[in-house]
Amino acid sequence: MQTTSETQRSVGRRNFLRGSFAATALSIAGGGAQLLKPSPASAKGPSEPGGALRELLSGNRHYVDGRLTACSADLAALRRETLDKQAPFAAILGCADSRVPVELVFDQDIGRLFVTRVAGNVACAEIIGSLEYGVAVLGTKVILVLGHARCGAVQAAMAGKDVPGQISVLYPYIRPAADQAGGDLESAVKINAKLQARLLRQASPVIAGAVKTGQLEVIAAYYDLASGSVTVLE
Repeated sequence: MQTTSETQRSVGRRNFLRGSFAATALSIAGGGAQLLKPSPASAKGPSEPGGALRELLSGNRHYVDGRLTACSADLAALRRETLDKQAPFAAILGCADSRVPVELVFDQDIGRLFVTRVAGNVACAEIIGSLEYGVAVLGTKVILVLGHARCGAVQAAMAGKDVPGQISVLYPYIRPAADQAGGDLESAVKINAKLQARLLRQASPVIAGAVKTGQLEVIAAYYDLASGSVTVLE
């Protein structure tokens, strides 16, 4: 059983990004910053992108070493603490692959990561809109685009074969990386992560503006299925 002091550990993060954002986001936020003003419990997270990235990589080292700390948290307390608010310090654009359990990979509790997942970790319009919300309303300090070893979506895009349903709608997002990789799957995965990170920085005025003012970094990374380690690509 957790002690009372242990259940009081923070899972929240800082207030939302102060900067330009569409009126829609402001209406979601209740028309002003007061609704999203952090409580003392949510004010202890990284205050800048470098610190957010360091916290992610530190959590990944815990995962690789088999010494997870998030799993020992009081889940009931975490659910109560995040019932009416969220302030994640980082956003992840990951692949839908079941072998990449994002919160475990970075050893993070409820409310600390804003996770978007789609096969091939591609920056489609819906993903971009979701990440814009994470930046402008929730105040994430870093977006990590996480490719992974042996990605089936990248492999399928490289093969370019007929597939059932709408799987092939992902191919156009991945083809530029496939074309640059010279037939090597792992190179294509890494190039794809870099290209999707670049697309986020360029295609979204919200994300680009936060990067320009130093309030956000968008970083590509690679997850090794065998070791569990995350490597920053750029």
